[in-house]
Amino acid sequence: MENKLIIIAYAIYLPVALLLTLFVARTLFKNARVFMLDIFHGKEEIAFATNRLFEIGFYLMNIGFALLILKIHVSEYNPFETTQKLIETLSYKVGGFSIYLGAMLFFNLLLFFRGRRKANQPKPDGPKPFKLTKPASA
Repeated sequence: MENKLIIIAYAIYLPVALLLTLFVARTLFKNARVFMLDIFHGKEEIAFATNRLFEIGFYLMNIGFALLILKIHVSEYNPFETTQKLIETLSYKVGGFSIYLGAMLFFNLLLFFRGRRKANQPKPDGPKPFKLTKPASA
């Protein structure tokens, strides 16, 4: 009975964690395009490429973390024998993962706002970047 309940818990937890990650990522990065365009001063190609790279990193980190916390700890002192234990364990896992996703969402928003603030700061007068020019024709 114990193994069957653990497999049911995994079968519920994994799709829920993946769907939560997908929903948060799509919402965040669909709306982040505006920030990226502002940060890169309307240069669509670099803005959208950077946004996509952030999105891939978001997926990798969050799906990796969801898999990392997958294990359900069972011992003689912590048996996994009832439906109640299944529901409590799932709520703990999904709740913890949701809090983690929320923290990652706010961390990404912080990065977007910080990038926007930096991009909109006036540039200090400093040495001009070196530009390679063609030699004058004789």
